[in-house]
Amino acid sequence: MSEGTARLWLRPGLVGLHVFAVVAVAFCVFMGLWQLGVYDSRQEHERADKQHVPRVALSGLWGPDQAFTAKLNHRPVTAEGTFAPAAQQVWVTDKEQDGRRGAWLLAPLLVDGDDHALLVVRGWAPSVGDFPPVPQGKVTINAVLQPGEAGGAAYDPDSRQIGSVRIPALTNELPYDLFSGFAVNTSTSAAGGLALVPPPEPGDVSWTVGLRNLAYAFQWWVFGAFALFMWWRMATESVAAARPKVA
Repeated sequence: MSEGTARLWLRPGLVGLHVFAVVAVAFCVFMGLWQLGVYDSRQEHERADKQHVPRVALSGLWGPDQAFTAKLNHRPVTAEGTFAPAAQQVWVTDKEQDGRRGAWLLAPLLVDGDDHALLVVRGWAPSVGDFPPVPQGKVTINAVLQPGEAGGAAYDPDSRQIGSVRIPALTNELPYDLFSGFAVNTSTSAAGGLALVPPPEPGDVSWTVGLRNLAYAFQWWVFGAFALFMWWRMATESVAAARPKVA
């Protein structure tokens, strides 16, 4: 930039425009970063809330004839009832734990008389075998709710094995009205010597949580880009108009 051009850009009439542009762009960038910080904060709070959901009684939360909703997923509960006879248990095969293949032991827990049952994963075994006895009498267990699974091998009535916790398939094999999801037991008293299955971690928080703040952040940055564009346009037009006309 020549000395003459520099003087044109630094004329008193343009210095104020330059200062205004710098302040406007800096303000828009700052506000955008602030809104982005609010978005990140809301994401963290939602993630923390998911990981610290209070345990509640199953009876007051969910019934056998109710659908399994997103709010029930990973929900810690206390369930009371009586386990069905040991012969009605089912092995869920191809379940990995601590780097080893094994099986879950799935047992119906009668929670409302003898008609309704919640399928409970009592624990994990490195291999299938004879069914261990179930706890006798009325029991109270802590568990974490999970939605029904899909895929895996079909149910084999002879070995009482299935490749996943498919509620519809097991409904046809058990004489109970089953809940539409199942529970992962976290009480050693109900595990029968099996290894407890670590409940799955809650899924990641949806990016739409705090979406309004994320949109505001981009909006502020668009304002900043527009202010920069208008500064450049007005300044270049002013400099061009101030140049000496060549005859």
